[in-house]
Amino acid sequence: MAEHGSGHAPSNGNGSPFIEIDRASWAELAPATPLPLTPNEIVELRGLGDVLDLREVSEVYLPLSRLINLYAASAKQLHRATSDFLGKRAESTPFVIGVGGSVAVGKSTIARLLRELLARWDDTPRVELITTDGFLRPNAELERLGLMGRKGFPESYDRRALLRFVSKIKSGAEEVRAPFYSHLSYDIVSNAEIVVRRPDILIVEGLNVLQPATRTHRLAVSDLFDFSVYVDARSNDIARWYEERFLKLQQGAFANPKSYFHRYATLSPDEARATARDIWDRINGPNLAENILPTRSRATLVLRKNAQHAVDHVLVRKI
Repeated sequence: MAEHGSGHAPSNGNGSPFIEIDRASWAELAPATPLPLTPNEIVELRGLGDVLDLREVSEVYLPLSRLINLYAASAKQLHRATSDFLGKRAESTPFVIGVGGSVAVGKSTIARLLRELLARWDDTPRVELITTDGFLRPNAELERLGLMGRKGFPESYDRRALLRFVSKIKSGAEEVRAPFYSHLSYDIVSNAEIVVRRPDILIVEGLNVLQPATRTHRLAVSDLFDFSVYVDARSNDIARWYEERFLKLQQGAFANPKSYFHRYATLSPDEARATARDIWDRINGPNLAENILPTRSRATLVLRKNAQHAVDHVLVRKI
């Protein structure tokens, strides 16, 4: 698939592993599915700068939840057939979904929305969401390793711990614990954990969730996904969204004296924009180009957003 981030659209020709569907055609795929969320619930799920309303949910995410529901149901059927073949009866394990994409592209909002929509389906009432932020190395360790300026790059994560966590989920463990990350302190919180207890579906959201295996990491967490979503947009649009979000955070969360980014709270609008552009150019932009965008072709499904932050095309991997 060609580099959408560089301005080239992927082809539907024989060389592409994806079927590309425009927004209108995609919306028609689940016309009889009732919307289970209220307008207020949708507002509560929406992140800073995201375009998320009843129409967007109905036309884009309701069909997506139906497709994932079909995949999850098929996985259960396959499990039963395999158990019959092997002559062994074992409980089915959680269906794991990966949601990846750049900073500021809206993947966190999409992950939260999918959690709510998928939990409304009768056969998957227990849906849990975990973000890979909890598997970032603590700031003190990043400082010691000289990686603080590369926070969010693959090497800043404890990939073995993340892999162990998802492996335990897929093994059917009754209870699995993950570290807790605070966006206020911008660090792992010691003595705090997130507990996941045998869900029907686990959603794993993060920048680098679709990374392949490497020479030093023979198994990747993406190898354990049953379905994966990549949230896509042109790099220039994402950079603009990041800048706009930074300005909103500067006027909101950064004003909290306990915030790691409190030092940015008193910047003038011009200084704040310059700071946001600098952070993007040094960290988020290179991470997108070098590590995140190259994983797009590994996804089961790609949601492509336009300049207005709305999905206008969906790419589904051919089966």
